[in-house]
Amino acid sequence: MEIDHSPPSDIICQSESSANFDDLKDLRSDTSVNSACNSRPQDRNSIAAAVTNRQTDNSKVVDKNFNFNEYEYSLNERFVTVLDQLDARVEKFRKDALNLQEKRDFLYMSIDLIKSNDLMQDLTDSQREDIDCYLQRVNARLSTVELNVRTIRDHSQEVSLNEINTLIDLMITMGDPDLSRQRCQLYLNACCSVDENVYFTDMDADMNECKLNVDVTAGHLDKKFESVLLGCTLDDQKNIKKRLLALMGYLNGLC
Repeated sequence: MEIDHSPPSDIICQSESSANFDDLKDLRSDTSVNSACNSRPQDRNSIAAAVTNRQTDNSKVVDKNFNFNEYEYSLNERFVTVLDQLDARVEKFRKDALNLQEKRDFLYMSIDLIKSNDLMQDLTDSQREDIDCYLQRVNARLSTVELNVRTIRDHSQEVSLNEINTLIDLMITMGDPDLSRQRCQLYLNACCSVDENVYFTDMDADMNECKLNVDVTAGHLDKKFESVLLGCTLDDQKNIKKRLLALMGYLNGLC
């Protein structure tokens, strides 16, 4: 009989849940002393003595003249350290959520590309109806996933982003892959022109991840697109370029 040495699932879940609060472990010690920091001034000597006794080891004794101001400074440092760790975790969480949101947007974009594919016209009416129903089911299922990582924008930046999205949507629905690819190239060139003035530290990494055969510096650029793009936030500019890179990779495969 084989014995399963793995811990019970409830223990694993408990340990994972506990790990979520590891950043707070530095605030668990000296709790009784911390809660008493705001007590009466005459109690401070006894509090200091208690802390001194707790910091005694087998080799030496901490100086009994406990400096309470130093203790308060140390406590403040601990809070700052914990908040620094928490801030880093929040930033990572936000980045992960942005990546998920980007994947969802690419799925929506794929649905739109299938809808506008000219090969749909080669299907019979019944086949096209079946494909449309299938697309609606996929779209409905995708719509159940709600992700909203809010980017702080002023009114003009909101207007610019909406205009950019409209231009890209019109490009997708042109119906001619060659024309769409040419327009996408102009938009990408505009993004690269903006990149010369705004440096994205991880843009090259993003392009390597895409592994697309895309020339983003060829030919002319769309001046209108460039002008509107400059009105977007830096995060939006980066996401717009990544979206266009993915679109260009798809359109290159069609042409």
